[in-house]
Amino acid sequence: MPSNRRNWSIIAAAISALGVCQTSYAQSLSGEASAADGDSLVVGGKRVRLFGIDAPELAQTCRANSTPWNCGEQARGNLAELIKGQTVHCEGQGVDQHARLIAVCLAGGLELNETMVAYGWALAYREFSDAYVPAEARAKASRLGIWSSQFQNPSDYRMSLLPPAVVAAPRTVQPPPRRSATVAPTGCVIKGNRNRRGQWIYHLPGMPYYDQTRAEEMFCTEAEAQAAGYRRAIVRN
Repeated sequence: MPSNRRNWSIIAAAISALGVCQTSYAQSLSGEASAADGDSLVVGGKRVRLFGIDAPELAQTCRANSTPWNCGEQARGNLAELIKGQTVHCEGQGVDQHARLIAVCLAGGLELNETMVAYGWALAYREFSDAYVPAEARAKASRLGIWSSQFQNPSDYRMSLLPPAVVAAPRTVQPPPRRSATVAPTGCVIKGNRNRRGQWIYHLPGMPYYDQTRAEEMFCTEAEAQAAGYRRAIVRN
């Protein structure tokens, strides 16, 4: 389950480094909320932008098996489900150019920012933070949410709405290939497994429990396993 703990001072430093206007204090908000889209809320009548994530825009579509579907609306719908009947608590460190509070928000014991990325309904917004990159890697590896489809990076989609003279060629993100744990390429012997505590662990040949581990995915290199969101098993002497 996504963590609901985040280092506010690190978040504040990241926001400050990127030129977001900061108030002289960390503003907190609590109350009933509604989802404006997949990465922003209205909490107690105030607009809030979820820090460090970027969801598809409301009008944006993704494509699954050549069939378009409204992934922007679906992202908003999933955020709305997370906050339904919950009191939302937000910790902010500044405001963006649209006068929205930039914040990390929690509801029902879940951190909404991380949960939206972990379930595949938003991307880690690397321009502002790397905090949610591991959650994105796990969602991508499991083909969750928009990772089951072809989609345009939300920032590229927004750029596509600008006049052609200032728009670069858009990038289309492809879903990762499905990987079989039973039919692995020759030499790919690293076992990836999700343990009982929900941790994504990989095991190398010769490690304790390697033979007993049921592989959910197989990897050729440790770098490949780490890129998919797994960490190396801890070997205790």
